[in-house]
Order: sequence, then C-alpha cells, then structure tokens
Amino acid sequence: MPIGCPRKHAIWCSYIFIHMIDYTVILANGDFPTHQEPLKQLDNATRIVCCDGAIEKLFCYGKEPIAIVGDMDSIPDHYIHKYSNIIHHIQNQEINDLTKSVKWCHQQKFNNIVILGATGKREDHTLGNISLLATYNLFVQAEMYTDFGIFRVLYKDTTFKCYKDQHISIFTLNNHQRITSENLLYPLNNLSLPMLWCGTLNKTISDSFTLHLENNSPVIVYFCY
Repeated sequence: MPIGCPRKHAIWCSYIFIHMIDYTVILANGDFPTHQEPLKQLDNATRIVCCDGAIEKLFCYGKEPIAIVGDMDSIPDHYIHKYSNIIHHIQNQEINDLTKSVKWCHQQKFNNIVILGATGKREDHTLGNISLLATYNLFVQAEMYTDFGIFRVLYKDTTFKCYKDQHISIFTLNNHQRITSENLLYPLNNLSLPMLWCGTLNKTISDSFTLHLENNSPVIVYFCY
C-alpha cells in the first residue's frame, strides 16, 4: 500500500522508517551518502541490497549485502568472484538496476525500503530515480534519502510531522492533480503544478502540515533536513 491517508482519516506521517525495526536499504550506484541521516539508515538496516557496482562503496564502508542485483556492467571482476553466491544477474535493459533491486526486494517480501545513493553523478539518472519513486510506491513503501533531505510519495491526503520553518518542495507527475495545503508559508489553494519548479522552495509554518489531493495521482514531497 502507498504511504498516504484518506481525507476523513488523516493520520500523522513522520519519518516512518527511522522507527521501524525491519526495513531494507537499497544502495544505488550514485554518490555514497555522507550525511548522518542516510548513514543512520544504512547502519540500522535489517538488510542491504546493492545495485551492481555500488558493492565497491559498501565494501569500503565495512558493510555486507544480502544481494547484489543488476546487469553487472559496472561491478569489478573480483567482486563478482567474491560475491558470486548472492549475485542476481538481470539483463533486462528496459529498466534500470534500481528498479530491478526494488522488484527483487518485493519478490522477497522486503516491502519497507529506504533508497540511498540514488542521486549525484549524472543528472538524468538522478531525475529518473526520483520520479521512479512514484512507481515503486504502488507496490512497496519506499523513501529516498540524500545528503540534503528525504523524498517521499503520497497518493492521498496526508498530514506530515515537521518542524517550523522546514524547507519543503512538492512535485506532481500529473498536470491534472490539484493540491490544497495547510500550514505552508506559500499556500496552495486547489492549485495544479504543471512544471517541476512550480511547487519548490516552500516552507512550513507549524510543526505539521497537510496536503489535500484532488485525485490519487502521485505527489512527491521533498523534506530538507
């Protein structure tokens, strides 16, 4: 089920995975995290799954994965030999290694997922990975941590815990989605966000804020730490 709350039964939705006992970190092959928040997620994860060449960074950090998933086009040969028993070679070139890893986790019933290392390096990869969150949350619960904040997805009205003056940005993937907000410095009153920049650089004015959605189209919300 996607993260989100019906209009008549809005609940508090905080950084849910920080307090969860069982969750899986998927480490993508972008920039390895340096901020304490994503590193906390990595250190406390129940299990770690690596996208292909990300194993080299994870090994240097001192952690071991339970699986390495991807087309194996960016993993050094000595890691292929070292981890041959946990490599899941998926050649499908129509989806990227991050999507292959999320689908593999779903097949194993590892449905609470924190994605790390999915940003940085090539900007087209970064934009693609962020937008894919909307697809992933149709069948798993997934959030993406970077060195600057957290991306989360909602499909229904949701009230989030936050702190006053926290910077947030809102992105829609459907021009027909209209949003009404509560407790934002720049309020949304049944507004659509037709371009990616339209909902950026907002700020909270309380310790919670609510987004009301006109339909069930996905909305991606970014929270600065």
